[in-house]
Amino acid sequence: MREDGSSALLTDHYELTMLQGALHSGAAARRSVFEMFARRLPEGRRYGVVAGTGRFLDLLQRFRFGQEELDFLSDHRVVDESTLEWLADYRFSGNVWGYGEGEAYFPGSPILVVEATFAEAVILETLALSVYNHDSAIASAASRMSVAAGDRPLIEMGSRRTQEHSAVAAARAAYVAGFATSSNLEAGRSFGVPTGGTAAHAFTLLHDSEQHAFKAQLESMGKGTTLLVDTYDVERAVRHAVELAGKELGAVRIDSGDLAATASRVRAQLDGLGATDTEIVVTGDLDEHSIQALAVAPVDGYGVGTSLVTGSGAPTVSLVYKLVARARGLTDDAPLEPVAKRSVGKPSRGGRKWSVRRLDDKGVAVAEEVYPHDPGEVVGTRPLLRPLVVDGEIVGRETVHRARERHRATVAELPEQALRMSRGDASLPTIFH
Repeated sequence: MREDGSSALLTDHYELTMLQGALHSGAAARRSVFEMFARRLPEGRRYGVVAGTGRFLDLLQRFRFGQEELDFLSDHRVVDESTLEWLADYRFSGNVWGYGEGEAYFPGSPILVVEATFAEAVILETLALSVYNHDSAIASAASRMSVAAGDRPLIEMGSRRTQEHSAVAAARAAYVAGFATSSNLEAGRSFGVPTGGTAAHAFTLLHDSEQHAFKAQLESMGKGTTLLVDTYDVERAVRHAVELAGKELGAVRIDSGDLAATASRVRAQLDGLGATDTEIVVTGDLDEHSIQALAVAPVDGYGVGTSLVTGSGAPTVSLVYKLVARARGLTDDAPLEPVAKRSVGKPSRGGRKWSVRRLDDKGVAVAEEVYPHDPGEVVGTRPLLRPLVVDGEIVGRETVHRARERHRATVAELPEQALRMSRGDASLPTIFH
């Protein structure tokens, strides 16, 4: 994921043909405001989680049309020569505001606001949507899993179930939304996500016996390692594990069968063998519902793969990027006027917007409030939009650890009904003033 090349072709063909048409009509320089928002949450979800901000800013910095990109566009006749000349000098010089990464959002929340000329802003649509739709889907699912897990740690282990670059982005988003570690090493290198892992069934099958495999792992990784005990017979494997490691064995992992029942038997067996501090980690097609169902089982941690990297049934959160205002003329001081789409089932609300979250006297969120002007300091609310780019300069970078802290705080402020795993409507109303 550490790539220094241009990100400019991570876009759709029609973004550049729109640019060409606007240059031709003379409207390309018109000051415009685009907003990214969701008309609704994925069915049954009570809140969404903003993720991908850091990745978007990195890609925006590299959104440059170098000679290779220009040659491709020219060779394939995507745009004409005058548009190629414009693209050769492209540098985003506008302003971007956004919800802090890790923040909760609701239908209509202006998650990202881009103000620039039409030409500069419109060609960012696909880049912004591809990053935020994927990462927010993963983070929204991860947040629900984290709520279901409570204080028990979650391990992200879905790299083998998705495309290689998506795996890194998913690991990052999951960490923002509460997962403790990831199996993905590139996520560790690129974003500082803590990584971990021990061994799979292949390691046990490689050796002449399960005891031989366990002995090799313990000698190599230490007694604090996690031994996988369901390759053959679980009860026998646990006995061998404790015989070899003693009471210092870190953990055992169960990857199949009735996880709750097996974990209960294993806990009793471990305690009976004196390994009372040895933890039990379960993996195997888990999602937020199965994690919640395991709440009463003697489980100390969970590993989640497929369900996480596919958004647990919602692989996209259907964010859209719409023009909501444009200047009446081409001068810098020309006033902005609202514009809105009126399509049946796909309407948008015109006008630049500012949003705050309304809190009750106990600090619990009760509403998302959206204003047609900057409301300033409003008693009982906190602002949601923060500057990300000012006059083309990126000012909103922060670590995934800061985004993770924000997510923890925003979940703590949500009402109790937001944290239920059952299907329901958005837990906060969005009020447009």
